Amino acid sequence: MAAYVVCVRESCGAIEILLARWVSPDGDRQWTLPGGGMEHGEDPIATAVREVTEETGYTVELVELLGIDSINRRYPRPHGEFADFHGLRIVYEGHIRGGELRNETNGSTDLAAWHPLTDIEYLDRVDLVDIGIELWRTKPATGRARD
Repeated sequence: MAAYVVCVRESCGAIEILLARWVSPDGDRQWTLPGGGMEHGEDPIATAVREVTEETGYTVELVELLGIDSINRRYPRPHGEFADFHGLRIVYEGHIRGGELRNETNGSTDLAAWHPLTDIEYLDRVDLVDIGIELWRTKPATGRARD
C-alpha cells in the first residue's frame, strides 16, 4: 500500500500541481504525485505527510481523502516466472503549510516542481498523475476515478 498527495495552487493566474520525478531502477524518469510506500505499521496519513516532505521539502496538511486506486500488474521474473502485483494507492488532497521546495537526495525521486495543469499532457508521467487530477476535479462519491 502507498499514499500520495495532490497539492494544487494558483500562481500567476494558472492552476499548478506539485509533482516529483520518480527514477525507476533502470534509470527511466517519470513525473508522479509526491508520495510512496507505507512502512510496516505506519498510518497512511503519516505516510503521505512524510513522503511529501522527503520528496519536495514542503510540510503538508491533508484536507480530504480523494480516493483509493487499485492496480494489478503482471511482470516477468527470473527463470520464466511471473509476478502478480496488487497495489492500493490512497490519494489525499493537501495544502502546503511550510517548508521550501527542494529536490530529494538519495531517494526514489530526483526533482520536485510545480507544473501548470495545462501542461500535464506533455509530461512523461505515470498514470497516477492523471488519476489524482481526476479524483481532485470530480471528487467521486465512490472514491474511484475509473470503474
